[in-house]
Amino acid sequence: MRYPASETAEKHTRILNEATRLFRERGFSGVSVGEIMKATGLTHGPFYNHFDSKEALMAESLLHGMQKTLDGLETTEGSAKGRAEYVKNYLSGAHRDACGAGCMMAALASEVRQQPQARGPFTTRLKSIVAKTASHFPWPSKRSARGDAIRMVSSMVGALILARAVDDEAFAEEILKEMRRGLV
Repeated sequence: MRYPASETAEKHTRILNEATRLFRERGFSGVSVGEIMKATGLTHGPFYNHFDSKEALMAESLLHGMQKTLDGLETTEGSAKGRAEYVKNYLSGAHRDACGAGCMMAALASEVRQQPQARGPFTTRLKSIVAKTASHFPWPSKRSARGDAIRMVSSMVGALILARAVDDEAFAEEILKEMRRGLV
């Protein structure tokens, strides 16, 4: 039975959204295709109508989830004030605690290195995020903008990873606070 293209596209997006959320929450190896399909309200069978493999889904999920980071940059005011607000929101306790809705890079970077099919899409999107960060916000010098953007993105992602990893709430907040202070 053939479904209308719009229905197929809607199902594809549902699968991507749920996979992206579950991968962020539990990692690539922590979730099965069956669990992803169950979360979308679909059976396991149609999965292969949308993706060739779980690895293909992982790669597309990275592109999908990291696009949200790019979209977030687009909607942020391109000023020093906007950059400070972006840093503040990224390095917040709410973002730290929202693994399923948070940053794909902080959730999955350590796993991406072990997934050859995921490294290319991750690299592509990370380069786009760095380029957008460099061009969107004002920096002390145009010549140093890319380096400044790499330091900002790397610092933010690293701080979020560390704040999520520790079992001391006060220390987690201190990590985020000190990084916010250092970046704005």
